[in-house]
Amino acid sequence: MRIIRFVTVLAFALFATAVCLAEEPPAMPQPTEEHKLLAKWVGQWSGEGEMNPGPFGPGGRMTWTEECEWFGGVEFNVVCKSKGEGPMGPMKGLGIIGYDANKQVFTHYGVDSGGWANYAEGTRSGDEWTFQAKEKMGDKVFHSRFKMKLASPTQIDFVWEVSEDGKTWVAMMDGMSTRK
Repeated sequence: MRIIRFVTVLAFALFATAVCLAEEPPAMPQPTEEHKLLAKWVGQWSGEGEMNPGPFGPGGRMTWTEECEWFGGVEFNVVCKSKGEGPMGPMKGLGIIGYDANKQVFTHYGVDSGGWANYAEGTRSGDEWTFQAKEKMGDKVFHSRFKMKLASPTQIDFVWEVSEDGKTWVAMMDGMSTRK
């Protein structure tokens, strides 16, 4: 009786394995049209802006260079590495721009050498992109909004705004980046 049970279980396991192997493996994901829009960021950039004094640091001029490329050579995410000078001295940054097809939003993950780290979600309307996030400084939570306009294929104009209530916005920085 045990032999019959063993043979039955073994036959069922072999049959189940054969069925699983016969199924087509899932197709490799392909970039969506939204992913392909991220190509606008790929390249070498130089930027400059004017930071206003506030909860995120002293005011002053900022300059930087940035190199952005497709991550892993696949057109899903763009990785940007930057370095520059600002009111608080030298800085380095890393940003990842992508698209979340499930949420239908653009995404940005960023960190810098000053300890800042953030996740933002964005939308696009024509050549205007807007990313929004919440930032915490000490005990306070600020709403953050970064608006960019592709003024030309080689120039991005931007403004970074913050708000305590998500309704009244104050410009913290404005500037532009130019493709080299």
